Amino acid sequence: MKTAVLVIDVQRGLCDDPPRPHEAGEVMERINALTARARAAGAPVAFIQHENAVDLEFDSERWQLASALSTDSRDARIRKTTPDSFLRTPLEAWLSEHGVKRVVVCGYSSEFCVDTTVRRAAALGYHVVLAADAHTSHDKPHATGAQIREHHNATLADITSFGVPIRAVASAEVAFGD
Repeated sequence: MKTAVLVIDVQRGLCDDPPRPHEAGEVMERINALTARARAAGAPVAFIQHENAVDLEFDSERWQLASALSTDSRDARIRKTTPDSFLRTPLEAWLSEHGVKRVVVCGYSSEFCVDTTVRRAAALGYHVVLAADAHTSHDKPHATGAQIREHHNATLADITSFGVPIRAVASAEVAFGD
């Protein structure tokens, strides 16, 4: 099954500026390893970048990808303005153009953009793999970043009503190939 990797909102203003999200450095290392394996297998990679007029203005320093991310000239860049990486973006067309039927989702923020994109991908019929150790969030008053990630790994993987699988898998265990 043709697979693509979606790296969501791993941007300087969200992941490099202090305070950093839970395990920010480790998460970026896992994303880099995941995207390197994807490219080696011929799977397309898309970096999705959130923007707004307040603190993530398009093409500003804070809007740029986090400094520790490894990219390739073949990678797609997709701009978005909502937590849903599909809403008013070319993502679905890009996936279709590449014949993708399964997406591997990683990035920032577990409870907003990662969660929303996972659910929307499943609603659109994509098989979803949530890279269980390669998404993150900042600590919140009600839960730590680690608790938020753990909660979303369990909750999203428990959803069956979309009719396609959503699996939470350690990033090192994600396999690529048609």
